[in-house]
Amino acid sequence: MMITTKVSNLKMVSLFAGIGGFELAFQKVGAKTSLMCEIDPIAKYVLSNQLHGIDIIDDVRDIERVPRGTDILCAGFPCQDLSSVGAKAGLKGDRSSLVREVFRILEEKRTEWVIFENVSFMLRLNAGETIRIIVTELERLGYRWAYRMIDSMAFVPQHRCRVFVVASLHHDPRNVLLSGESNCQYGNVDFDRQSMPLGFYWTEGKFALGLQGNAVPTLKAGSTIGIPSPPAILFPSGEVSVPDIRDAERLQGFPANWTRPAEDVARASIRWRLVGNAVTVNVVSWIAKKIVNPVPYDYSKDKRLTGVKVWPKAAWGIDGKRSSSSVSVFPASFRRSDLGTFLKYPRNLLSVKATRGFLSRLQAGGLRCPGYFEDEIRNHIQAMEARNG
Repeated sequence: MMITTKVSNLKMVSLFAGIGGFELAFQKVGAKTSLMCEIDPIAKYVLSNQLHGIDIIDDVRDIERVPRGTDILCAGFPCQDLSSVGAKAGLKGDRSSLVREVFRILEEKRTEWVIFENVSFMLRLNAGETIRIIVTELERLGYRWAYRMIDSMAFVPQHRCRVFVVASLHHDPRNVLLSGESNCQYGNVDFDRQSMPLGFYWTEGKFALGLQGNAVPTLKAGSTIGIPSPPAILFPSGEVSVPDIRDAERLQGFPANWTRPAEDVARASIRWRLVGNAVTVNVVSWIAKKIVNPVPYDYSKDKRLTGVKVWPKAAWGIDGKRSSSSVSVFPASFRRSDLGTFLKYPRNLLSVKATRGFLSRLQAGGLRCPGYFEDEIRNHIQAMEARNG
């Protein structure tokens, strides 16, 4: 028998809240946030301006237990030590190790639901140390769990793979996270057709390109001092430009100008970091709706997960048994907007200097790209030079 969740008076606590992606998503199913935790003062300023009347605590280590009546605990814990770039310290790193504070809080007071979110590289880093520790701790605390890598591209024209872990004390998390499969494989596009926008990283090119058909690559946080790193887009018309920050917010599922309050206390460019660090609201909204209205998951063909050396893209653990799942990273079965029609705000043409730098790196790296791509980049340089006189 499937247990459903009552929407009325559903309460959640959000740790590592960022700019409020979990909160905004759960609002759509009637849940109320009673407490948020965020240490970044600029992100905290955005939260206080956009989500009124909710207590905010700076440091997760200052939280002893969740408020009475909390049903859901969300934790998009810091990813800096788990990313595919950087020191790759894993859970030994100062920032990502804060996930252990979640289990300390759950020791004091268990909530019915727990949701984690982080970068997909954590499934491979140190032989999947992070996911192993998370599911082992959840089992120790009496939780059933499921995790799934989800690509935001199923919902918005942005390629962004993140791992979501959903755990419950009394419900079946498989019916939330693993049921649902899209017939559209959004990542399979014909790059040889010059009829769709191509998103790419103009700040890279030598070792990585991030080329995406009809979508932008993963929005990045940029530098720690607020230097933005927006993607570029080559349009069928030959235009090469970068999206407006308001469209970047929308590509993460936030309303346009959600991070506008940040400009009261910091440089406008800091908004790219806030957006790049955020969770995609559309993905969490899908999870929230499934918590309220679960859909049965057929696990009859799933295989037992033992002696794991490489963690799969999706798996679950129920009553001491662990199994892998073959579900894809695209859980939604609706048609999302094409990138060209999605963007609403004026774009900034990529400068001659920036384009020349990208082209130089692209030629040096020799990365595979469509035959017309490099020619169009050169054409853009010529058009910009003519435009500038």
